[in-house]
Amino acid sequence: MRAKQIMTQDVATIRGSASVAEAVRLLRLKQLRALVVEPRHSGDAYGMVTEMDIASKVVAYGKDPEKVHVYEIMSKPCIVVNPDLDVEYVARLFANAGVWRAPVIQGELLGIISVTDIITKGDFVEKPKLTFLHKELQKAISNARSISANYGSMSKRAIEAWDFVDELEAEAGFYGAPKPEKSARELFSDKEELVAIA
Repeated sequence: MRAKQIMTQDVATIRGSASVAEAVRLLRLKQLRALVVEPRHSGDAYGMVTEMDIASKVVAYGKDPEKVHVYEIMSKPCIVVNPDLDVEYVARLFANAGVWRAPVIQGELLGIISVTDIITKGDFVEKPKLTFLHKELQKAISNARSISANYGSMSKRAIEAWDFVDELEAEAGFYGAPKPEKSARELFSDKEELVAIA
């Protein structure tokens, strides 16, 4: 499942020069938890202001929200997500960056994706990534063996096919698959050597 399939398309934007009071009114009106801060020009980055920014940087210090500007408390540049990114990678990006939500951008603002979207709309319970990777790995190994048999194990196509197998094995390992004593490529090479000796 990809970010564009679970993102929220109803996004509210605000200028960095707006007051925090304006931001709060907009958050309340739209019943949102964050606003995307518009870039000032084509080369500028998007920003993000969240209810946590407001609570921790304005409310907690008793500041007047009419006198504090969004640009003083926002995060900029903010993490942005490509709409075609798999949800697992979005979750990993959030975990690594310590954020809860990010705008979905491809040339323009398309939506916003949050941890809540991932948990409530994602299909990771029904379709765990590791199960998917195991199936893809088996297909890739079969393909690499076939290419090696048809074009030779040292051909460019075979090497690329086995490189893809290595990548899938590494990714499966990241998701918790036990690391085998030998990689699929090493097992294949061992079998080739045995055939050559026989």
